[in-house]
Amino acid sequence: MKVSFHGHSVVQIKSAGKTILIDPFITGNTLTDLKVENMHPDVIILTHGHGDHMGDTYELAKKSGALIISNAEIATYFSWQGLQTHGMNIGGAYQFDFGKVKFTQAFHSTGLMTEQKEIIYLGMPAGVLFMNEGKTIYHAGDTGLFSDMKLIGDRHPIDVAFLPIGDNFTMGPEDAAYAAGLLKAKIVVPIHYNTFPPIKQDPKKFIKMIEDGNGRILNPGEEIEI
Repeated sequence: MKVSFHGHSVVQIKSAGKTILIDPFITGNTLTDLKVENMHPDVIILTHGHGDHMGDTYELAKKSGALIISNAEIATYFSWQGLQTHGMNIGGAYQFDFGKVKFTQAFHSTGLMTEQKEIIYLGMPAGVLFMNEGKTIYHAGDTGLFSDMKLIGDRHPIDVAFLPIGDNFTMGPEDAAYAAGLLKAKIVVPIHYNTFPPIKQDPKKFIKMIEDGNGRILNPGEEIEI
């Protein structure tokens, strides 16, 4: 299995011959190496309904026929637009032909802000566990620190954990480093930082805070094989 980071919270997994994109915020993401016209994902997984996470989901799924996996509200929203979806919810898991997906809790908000100055509620935010080939990847989504991260790590030994460190909207480096200790992942990768001024952070400082010394900064486009 190969997993790569592409700026902000965009993570790509290649497993079982399929390409899975998590939170494909590409257009407007100054830190990404990806271009929408070059991407043809088989699956898109969304952690929650904010624009910097749903991003280019519609355009990508429309042209590639990608299956969108998300909470029930987001799945319904995209199904009304004629896209292929699979709705889930927190605590639920489903075995797909490309791997098992499980949604965990995340402490955040969610909603799509429209040009008409309306907010469309899009269900609870979540974290994502992806399991296949005997490996487990955890994408925490946007979240604050919560003690049940220890339960997540205990029940699902994690090979790579992607944790937000930006602060202001999510955990900052200190809380994320504490979260890394709870999760006990083999590799911890910082995400959701430096895209906008309010989430400016130095990822090197975060790496130094992790007591287990298992932090790793991935530049956009950099890949790990596990």
